[in-house]
Amino acid sequence: MKYTFKKAFMTLSCLLLMLTSVNAEQLTIDRIYSSPSLNGKTPKSLKISPDGSRVTYLQGKENNLNTYDLWEYNLASKENKLLVNSQDLFSGTEILSDEEKARRERQRVYGFGIMEYQFSSDGSALLFPLNGDIYYYHLASKSAKRLTETAAFETDIKFSPKGNFVSFIRAQNVYVLNIKNGKETQLTKDGGSNNIKNGMSEFVAQEEMSRMTGYWWSPNEKHIAFLRVDETPVQTVIRNEIYAEKIELIEQRYPATGTNNVNIELAVTDIKGNKTRFIALDKASGDNKNDFYIARVKWLPNSKELSYQWQSRDQKTLKLQAYNLKKRKQRTLLTENSAHWLNLHKDLVFLSDSKSFIWASERDGFKHLYHINDKGELINQLTKGKWVVDTIKHVDEDEGLIYFTGRADTPLERHLYRVPLNGKSPEHVARLSKRNGFHSISFSKDSNSYIDNFSNIDTPKQVSLHKADGEHITWLAENKINDTHPIAPYYDALIKPKFGTLTSDDGDTTLYYKLYKPSNMVPGKKYPVIVNVYGGPHAQRVRNIWQGADFTQFMLQKGYIVFQLDNRGSNYRGTAFEFPIYEKLGQIEVEDQIAGVKYLHTLPFVDKERIGIYGHSYGGYMALMAMFKAGDYFKAGVSGAPVTDWLLYDTHYTERYLNHPKANSQGYEQSSVFPYIAGLEGPLMVYHGMADDNVLFTNTTKLIKALQDENKQFELMTYPGSKHSMRGKKVKVHLNNTIMNFFDRHFK
Repeated sequence: MKYTFKKAFMTLSCLLLMLTSVNAEQLTIDRIYSSPSLNGKTPKSLKISPDGSRVTYLQGKENNLNTYDLWEYNLASKENKLLVNSQDLFSGTEILSDEEKARRERQRVYGFGIMEYQFSSDGSALLFPLNGDIYYYHLASKSAKRLTETAAFETDIKFSPKGNFVSFIRAQNVYVLNIKNGKETQLTKDGGSNNIKNGMSEFVAQEEMSRMTGYWWSPNEKHIAFLRVDETPVQTVIRNEIYAEKIELIEQRYPATGTNNVNIELAVTDIKGNKTRFIALDKASGDNKNDFYIARVKWLPNSKELSYQWQSRDQKTLKLQAYNLKKRKQRTLLTENSAHWLNLHKDLVFLSDSKSFIWASERDGFKHLYHINDKGELINQLTKGKWVVDTIKHVDEDEGLIYFTGRADTPLERHLYRVPLNGKSPEHVARLSKRNGFHSISFSKDSNSYIDNFSNIDTPKQVSLHKADGEHITWLAENKINDTHPIAPYYDALIKPKFGTLTSDDGDTTLYYKLYKPSNMVPGKKYPVIVNVYGGPHAQRVRNIWQGADFTQFMLQKGYIVFQLDNRGSNYRGTAFEFPIYEKLGQIEVEDQIAGVKYLHTLPFVDKERIGIYGHSYGGYMALMAMFKAGDYFKAGVSGAPVTDWLLYDTHYTERYLNHPKANSQGYEQSSVFPYIAGLEGPLMVYHGMADDNVLFTNTTKLIKALQDENKQFELMTYPGSKHSMRGKKVKVHLNNTIMNFFDRHFK
């Protein structure tokens, strides 16, 4: 046999593959989800104390990373030390109320021990909940005091602005506790009866608006504003939560699209609970006069006025209102309108004189910052360009600077920037973060420093402290890869993706993708591809951010190419990129994913007959739509926890994109998966958690019946007790092995 250059190259490739397998350990699914994390140890919930002397954070225990304690890094001594060992205060099994379990699920907070905390205004004390009670930790005395000890659960705890009181929710009412004398005052009385919740956020506020609270202190500590939520109009869904050894029937107030929302009222009370005043809210037109949302509430610094954001049910109008407590009158500070929908944000900052404010708007097609006076008149547009602001991080009025994160350099990275408050140079914002990648920023109250939680595709999460101008002060968690780092045995074998762009089929839109190729591919050989998709709004998958030793690396190790593409409708590209999905979900998104597959077809190492798709939640919906509508491109699919019929999903999310069912019945029909089931030809697997309270399990049972009626064969895996996020090592190990085995059976 003639020894050709091609054969020599293939021999060399095989030798390199053997060397790689010798020098780097093989990943297993069990190892990916092992403890400690392969990505290294980094703290969470980092905060700079108000006096700037320390950085506090939560950190999992050495022997149990899911149980968190409270730590500090002292800037003077440059030492990390444990402040509060959660098991010193409570060492038993934590029992959470159903309300708190649901709240944590909405927050995507998982774990035990101390899960949240906050500083007093002067930085002398810390406050945190544990096992349903409230603890007060005094930093000088190094002692933790239990403030409540009741059978009822205290949730949504807060320091008052000056640190004299603690507020909380108990039995669906608002309470205030005087820290000095321990006296409790119940401010609301009717919570818990007749479906009334005081000071609490309703389901869609938590899940879809990122509003996790329902009450707010005035800066002078004299008043509390709160929402009174009446859930009576909301339909009760009786659903099964199926566990391994039991079935629980859960009655859940679930506002499915097109059905009634809660009735909501906004009130202000003094902290003695003697005077409660309800604020007149705009009524909506239509059958239900209370059909609107209160998206945000915020006091002005002068404590004389309370602002709130009123959003119409169709989410095409948002009004920023200001209510004057003394005059009992309100005025409209600004109104935003859209022909599609308005994205909510938290970027409202009232300046200290209460005479102007900073506001974020997408009025020019991209999210930017504006300085507006108290009459609603534009003073300056502060940022400008074909890129988006993420969020305001800090406003330094003394220096006249606004700090924010955004995508001015590339939509694939998030950086820290600053811009003058006078708005004279909106096109020339200054970038402060130095390294390319993804930066999450927390500023100090005194404007002098910030915490940077950073990573990129090559670097695991690193946490550092910086001066306000970006200068590095110290590492809080360098998480440097060395011989002792848990990722070390695998790091050299980790495969980095190629980032790139392609054009949508209509030729008008640039789409970003990332492509992972197995190491040491053999020339001339064609490989199977798994398209890992999400595809839904308010999400982004193609980013220069650390992925680490994850399921993608396992798929690569098994010889698959992995491809991800952010289709139109996803985030951080401006409204023209988002709005094409309006009133017709699952169409543009699938078209863009097909464009990605067409690009894959041009690559000589891709086997176009072995291209599969996998996704969870909206990605699960996308996997179904791709398999049902585009079987020529997607030959096998795995759909996790999918929405199958948008009539089964909630009001605020679904009507934002599909409008009300009465106004867009055809769009709802065409956006569900059921009209396309007959198109299924390739292998399909569906999985779902059997206690999912977000995308209800009914979505999958309805799909099962429809597939059976069409005599379509499919595979099904259900997980007793699992919620939407599929938490827990055992569940994740089994699920990922199940997905991998599915593709191996059909593509190997």
